[in-house]
Amino acid sequence: MRSRVIERIGDLAASEWNALDHRGYPFFRHEFLAALENSGCIGLTTGWRPYFIVLEDDAGIAAAAPAWLKDHSYGEFVFDFAWAQAYARHGLSYYPKLLLAAPFTPASGPRLLQRLDAPVTGTSTALLEAIAATADALHLESAHITFPDATDLSALRANPDWLLRCDCQFHWENRGYRDFEDFLSTFTAEKRKKARRERRRVAEAGIRFERRFGYEATPEEITRAWQLHRRTFLQRGNEPYLNLEAFRQIATTMGEALQFTFACVGDEIVAVAVFFVGKDTLYGRYWGSAEEYHSLHFETCYHQGIEFCIERGLQRFEPGTQGEHKVSRGFAPTLTWSAHRIVEPRFRAAITDYLARERIGVEQYAAGIALHVPYKQDLVP
Repeated sequence: MRSRVIERIGDLAASEWNALDHRGYPFFRHEFLAALENSGCIGLTTGWRPYFIVLEDDAGIAAAAPAWLKDHSYGEFVFDFAWAQAYARHGLSYYPKLLLAAPFTPASGPRLLQRLDAPVTGTSTALLEAIAATADALHLESAHITFPDATDLSALRANPDWLLRCDCQFHWENRGYRDFEDFLSTFTAEKRKKARRERRRVAEAGIRFERRFGYEATPEEITRAWQLHRRTFLQRGNEPYLNLEAFRQIATTMGEALQFTFACVGDEIVAVAVFFVGKDTLYGRYWGSAEEYHSLHFETCYHQGIEFCIERGLQRFEPGTQGEHKVSRGFAPTLTWSAHRIVEPRFRAAITDYLARERIGVEQYAAGIALHVPYKQDLVP
């Protein structure tokens, strides 16, 4: 197989790129990446420079790694700022670095994309070799793969070049629930009562919910969703990663994978949760509200998402990073992973030691949180 680098997703045919096995993961679809590129959310001046590593054979693209040359560590959700500072203190340049990730998206998925007829093990090995060769040719100090799924994690475990790092998120699993009440029946009486009270408070405030897929939403609704989610970012002192044009393009080109849950009072949209829909997983991405209502965040972002999963038969719900408050709503601690190729021997040794100690802490944290899930004892995930 021949290796080459693509520096614009627009230079790849959508049909050929989407023919790779994305395993139902929406954030590597050509339409999503093109929307980010066309709207200026990624590109040379953003610190997210596309540097896709592609393996080709006589039939076309056999495998690909959606990679980026990064000049910073923002928008990654696997934090290595301390590593960069340590490099700087020793007179070494940590940036640019090579990153395999879905931009601005802390959701596990495939990172070593392959054509369906390609041999899994051999192609993964060849792609990892091409990633290492690309990083070395650019004289990069490090390469990183964030949030690989279980398939790619197996390939990384078998490759000694990569150091593994774990973290903890909170995910929901669908165990064949008939409806939301069936789901609540698995809670202890106290937790079930609390969840019902939360939902009742939202209803008593006169709030109703309307769902729209991207292709169903009006231009005014898309603008309102973007404005509300921007308000949340601004409250934390940042502009949002996705601009309004990105919202519009995603709604147009892959509207069946984008879903807005609007909270309405009368004819006014007062809050929104923005989701992406995969083959068997719902991904919670953004939240915004115009004013404060008791329990509205929990209802819009979590309860409504769980109801949608049950109705659609989706197996998993990944609502994003952080948030121990998710546990009492039925989300269980789940380990997520990243992989890191560190070239400089002294830093590799130090980071290896750090990751081993960090992993013990993460696993202990997850085990402790698991004691507080709301399920009856015999139904604890």
